[in-house]
Amino acid sequence: MNHGTLPVPGATLRYETRGSGPVLLLIPGGAGDAGLFVGMADLLASAGHTVVSYDPRGLSRSPLDGPPADQSVEEWSEDAARLLDLLAPDQEAYVFGSSSGAIVALDLLARHPGRLRRVVAHEPPLLGLLAEPAPHQALFAEVRELARTAGVGPATARFAEGLGGGGGPTDEERHRESTELPPSIREMAGRMTANMPFFLEHMLCPFSSSTPGTDGLRAAAGKLVLGVGEMSAGQEPLVGPATRLAELTGVGTTEFPGGHLGCTEHPAEFAEALLTALRR
Repeated sequence: MNHGTLPVPGATLRYETRGSGPVLLLIPGGAGDAGLFVGMADLLASAGHTVVSYDPRGLSRSPLDGPPADQSVEEWSEDAARLLDLLAPDQEAYVFGSSSGAIVALDLLARHPGRLRRVVAHEPPLLGLLAEPAPHQALFAEVRELARTAGVGPATARFAEGLGGGGGPTDEERHRESTELPPSIREMAGRMTANMPFFLEHMLCPFSSSTPGTDGLRAAAGKLVLGVGEMSAGQEPLVGPATRLAELTGVGTTEFPGGHLGCTEHPAEFAEALLTALRR
């Protein structure tokens, strides 16, 4: 694995590369960074790709030039485009985005289709695409306000409860889960914990309330794969937008192993499914 940095307007991005061949850019979601994909990056590289993963602006090792502020999907999309300009200047690239990273991947495809060969967007939480977005928008806004006033713990517990996951893990459960993870994932988990205030306060609502470029996505539908987790049924804010976008673009949906975090829960199986989707 090699790593480097790329100055972009307002931030400096840290990225990692593995392997050789056509570029596959991996865009993490939520409070995640390049470490989100450590379980499957080598598998994807061994299949003939230059795998590029990175810490998005404001997260982990990609500092902002100024104080934290609400984030823009378009700005993150341009960050991804600049990475492709640097690492795949003369070729179409493959892109995979998860959750809020899928929102970025969709924007990248809508505005830069000529740069891309295939885009896999896994469960983008674009609430405006839902038939009844208001309750989910209210939940996300409540979670953001809780993060600002009561802290990350109450906010994440309310978020898990609102998404159908109960009241969230206890401190003991978090400790047990973290110590059972592989060392590389444990390291990333610590960074994710530090990133959570930034995600909850400055990403969650701006990203989920953004409007995808459906006209551009329809025009580039032949390059688009919309992923849903086989274990995500019933989590309407996560799977509903992909289902609706599939209807709007005519591409259907593709099932992936696990749930919303399938790429970390089942990295080998997820990597295989991703490679199949990229080559379809």
